[in-house]
Amino acid sequence: TENVIVKNNVVYHGHGGFVVGSEMSSGVKNVHVSNCTFIGTDIGLRFKSTRGRGGVVENIYISNIDMINIPTQAISFNLFYGGNSPVLEATQNSETEKRDERLMPVTEETPSFRNIYMKNIRVAGADEALALQGLPEMNLQNVNIENAVLKAKKGITAVDSDGIVLKNVKVETEQGPALTIYNSKNIDITGFSYNEGKEPVVKVLGPKTEKVRLEKKDFNNAAKQVSKGKDLTGTALNIE
Repeated sequence: TENVIVKNNVVYHGHGGFVVGSEMSSGVKNVHVSNCTFIGTDIGLRFKSTRGRGGVVENIYISNIDMINIPTQAISFNLFYGGNSPVLEATQNSETEKRDERLMPVTEETPSFRNIYMKNIRVAGADEALALQGLPEMNLQNVNIENAVLKAKKGITAVDSDGIVLKNVKVETEQGPALTIYNSKNIDITGFSYNEGKEPVVKVLGPKTEKVRLEKKDFNNAAKQVSKGKDLTGTALNIE
C-alpha cells in the first residue's frame, strides 16, 4: 500500500483513530495523516507489526492531530505486537529481571518501521502518550516529533529505537517519568518540558543505549531529574 492520505476527520468512539497492521507483509509507504481529531477512540494512531509478518512501513507524516480521552495509547509504533516486550520491565523499577531480548535473524519476515515525522500533536488525556517499540535486531528508525503537548497518565517510552528527535515537546504525566529510553541510540532532545515535582523526569536504561543527548537548560537539577540505569555505559548519556 502506497500514498495514503487521511485528512480532516473527526473520529469518535471506535477501535482506533488510524491503525496500520499488524498484517501488512507487502508494506505501507508514504502515509499522510493530518488535521484529525480523535475523541474517546480505544487508541489514537497505531502502527503495529511483529516478527514473521515482514514488510516495511516507511515515510509516515502526521501533523495537526488532536486526541482527547484516549483509554490506551495516544500514539503507538510497535514492532513487538503480541510478544513479551521488554518495555514493561524497562519502565518499572526492577532492572534485574530477565528479559527476552534475543536477536533473531533478520530475514524477509522481519518487519521494519522507519522515517516517521510527527508535528503539532496535542493529547488531552490518554493512558500513555507515546510508545516507540522496535526489535533488538531491527530497531524502529528515524522518528521525529516536533511541537507537541502530551497530557497522559504515562509519558513517552522508546525501546529498541534508533534516531529519535524530540523538539519542543511538553509531556504532562500523572505517574512515572515523562520519558523512558531503553536500549535505544542516537536520541536528540531539545526544548523538552514537563510538569514539575515528578522525579525522575527522564529515565535512561539499557546496556545497548548509546548517544543520548539532553539539553541541560531543560532541567532545574539534571542530577535528580535524570535517572541512569545501573547497566548504562558511562558514555551513553550526554547532558550539555
